[in-house]
Amino acid sequence: MKKGFKAALAVVATLGTLISTGCGSASAAGTATKDAGPQTVTFWHSMSGTNGQVLDKLIAQFNKTNKDKITVKALYQGQYDDAITKYKSAVQSKSTPTLMQVYDVGSRFMMDSGTITPMQNFIDADKYDVSDLQPNVAGYYKVDGKLYSMPFNSSMPVLYYNKSMFKAAGLDPDKAPTTLDEVKADAEKLSQKNGGPAQYGFNAAVYGWFVEQEIAANGQLYCSPQNGRSSKRADNFTFNNSSATTFLTWWKGMVDSGISGNTGTDTDNADSAFESGKVGITLESTADLSGIMGAAKTKGFEVGVGNYPKIKKNNSGPIIGGASLWISKLGHSSAQQEAAWKFIKFLSEPENQAAWHTGTGYFPTSKKALNTETDKAWRKQYPQFDVAVKQLESTKLTAATQGCSAGVMPQARKAVEDGIEKVFAGADAKSALTAEVKGLQSDIQDYNSSVQN
Repeated sequence: MKKGFKAALAVVATLGTLISTGCGSASAAGTATKDAGPQTVTFWHSMSGTNGQVLDKLIAQFNKTNKDKITVKALYQGQYDDAITKYKSAVQSKSTPTLMQVYDVGSRFMMDSGTITPMQNFIDADKYDVSDLQPNVAGYYKVDGKLYSMPFNSSMPVLYYNKSMFKAAGLDPDKAPTTLDEVKADAEKLSQKNGGPAQYGFNAAVYGWFVEQEIAANGQLYCSPQNGRSSKRADNFTFNNSSATTFLTWWKGMVDSGISGNTGTDTDNADSAFESGKVGITLESTADLSGIMGAAKTKGFEVGVGNYPKIKKNNSGPIIGGASLWISKLGHSSAQQEAAWKFIKFLSEPENQAAWHTGTGYFPTSKKALNTETDKAWRKQYPQFDVAVKQLESTKLTAATQGCSAGVMPQARKAVEDGIEKVFAGADAKSALTAEVKGLQSDIQDYNSSVQN
């Protein structure tokens, strides 16, 4: 991680030179001329499998509608980490794509890179109506009220439970636990050690994202000041707060008592444990709902979905995850950037967002998409998807629920995972997380120094 971080800093440090030597084009939006001729938009993304197929259909539809005017050429770049690494290399070789899909924790790097035209520029120049954007989805990609990228594939964490096991354990299959105490109580009844139907009542991957979510769901901040959402950039991590330490102490107690499994950092292992019927309750992204429901069907059990559990009931909520779309100005004319913007507007249309939602399980970024006949019929057939939609709508947009915007978020997420594993090995939660916070201090300072004007 240290080696990768130092390389990332080197890329950031060279960006200003690349742009000043003529690699970058005009960053102002709205300057393309009508007679600029046919435009090609190169689009790097990380959507594979079913998600990639749905994306390809939308691209084909756009290209057909804009024949002889705009052609979008999509190129799969591997998983998110691989894709952003390739983007950094493309910056140095002056060969960036016109449009780039970047995962949530890569957002601050993209903002600071000097290679992109903020989405707000296009919105303002076009007088584009953003009132249809889901505020909690768009909020993640805003700093100081400015939208830097357009949200595309967005998800939230939810609680999944085996309704068949709930029945067998004498629990109400239509009542999902909502707090950590309730999860523990249900897990105790579900667990094999207490005569329940599951090998373990609870299990989740050792994933730093879940700690980010628990902190936000209880209204606290992951970094300061203000989660990096004000004009002052984040300069310190605070994920050793009471929400995080309570969460890890609770989780460790579950593991020690034998009512929670520990499948490690591989999310596939955690998903498999639930899908195979070994685990009664798990935590996972809404983006996995279709796959989990399909796997459960082959095993003969029904999946229940509940809101992400909190320490205590409150009005806060979890953070959206996923990825967004960024327009690169590095070596791309205003006409090319405008073509990419037109494609983004197409993807954001309610009907297209409904197709994306029902085809992939990701949230629609459009509020109106939920009112289309396509989306309403789909959610009627699969009411589990409505849980996530309602959780999103009921979450108030605050600095806490926007999540932390810091240039070293990938390193922070990994540091939290290291902290979790230390806690499971016997360390005190507060001490373990505090050590990780201190270990990141030089990293965040170095990053901030590298991007200061």
